[in-house]
Amino acid sequence: MICLSLFLSFLQIGLFSFGGGYAAMPLIQEQVVTLHGWLSMETFADLVTISEMTPGPIAVNAATFVGTQTAGFAGAVAATLGCVLPSCLFVTLLAFIYTRCRSLPILQQTLASLRPAVVSMIAKAGLTILISAFFLDGTASLIRENISVRMIVWFAAALFLLRKKKWNPILVMALCGICEAAFCAV
Repeated sequence: MICLSLFLSFLQIGLFSFGGGYAAMPLIQEQVVTLHGWLSMETFADLVTISEMTPGPIAVNAATFVGTQTAGFAGAVAATLGCVLPSCLFVTLLAFIYTRCRSLPILQQTLASLRPAVVSMIAKAGLTILISAFFLDGTASLIRENISVRMIVWFAAALFLLRKKKWNPILVMALCGICEAAFCAV
């Protein structure tokens, strides 16, 4: 029964997560943390990090992670299948329609109108991750004891290296991980 719930939850996520993995994060959070309680908010923040670090699409990695945590291998298969099935069907249909109708103004206008919604979903996911990283209790309260200055420093350093120095993102992630491990070891 849990595998069916995982499949149906991630089927919904797969159906409505326009804009890719980051845009799907609010939908995944709603399903796995708020609605079903399969993960805590802290574990969800870890899920986002693990999904970003591992190869492959973020939403698929998240589905596999949640499925494994909830129902083992069968849960991973059910959640992952639910996540990718809508995309496979939808992209096949869209490719067929797009090749026949790509010059129609209504199609171009529809695609343009989806962009702001997708950007807002990505921004919401980014803010959720920032709040969980910068604030120790996962809420954006400005009490000094609640703020993780160390995480803000890692974020600022990583942003500087990525934007200004144009470092490789994998190298920046590894460097941040090494710095945090060294800090915790001291």
